[in-house]
Amino acid sequence: MTQQMNEEKAARPSTKVVVVLREDLEAPLAANAGAVLGLALGGRLENSVAADGKDAGGGVHAGLNPHPVPMLAASGRALRTLKAEADGRGVTVVGFNEVARRSRDYVSYLDALARTGPEEVEYVGLALYGRRADVNKITRRLPLLR
Repeated sequence: MTQQMNEEKAARPSTKVVVVLREDLEAPLAANAGAVLGLALGGRLENSVAADGKDAGGGVHAGLNPHPVPMLAASGRALRTLKAEADGRGVTVVGFNEVARRSRDYVSYLDALARTGPEEVEYVGLALYGRRADVNKITRRLPLLR
């Protein structure tokens, strides 16, 4: 390996974040699902935001999540399988489902979810965070969201 390749590999975090959205979502719903998942996952992670930065003029820019976040696509059935596999590997997984998407507020969501059987939960998307090798194993065959 070249020195540059070694440096690039060393600079990569040992953990990975991936968002997987249901492939049939319209753009506004996909954008909303991605935002909801990102906020929910970020709230669960320590040090999920890097230091603020400054531009050449001294303007301050709020720190961002230091992980690249690929946006992938999967069928509803595949999302259920991905969730189970992530749970089995100890990967942190946040699911956004149709019960939540259709609820007007969080209390209504929790009430409706309590009446929904696990086999009836239809995922809109998942956010995964864990060891790079585990997240790659779970998501490597998925295409990028289009």
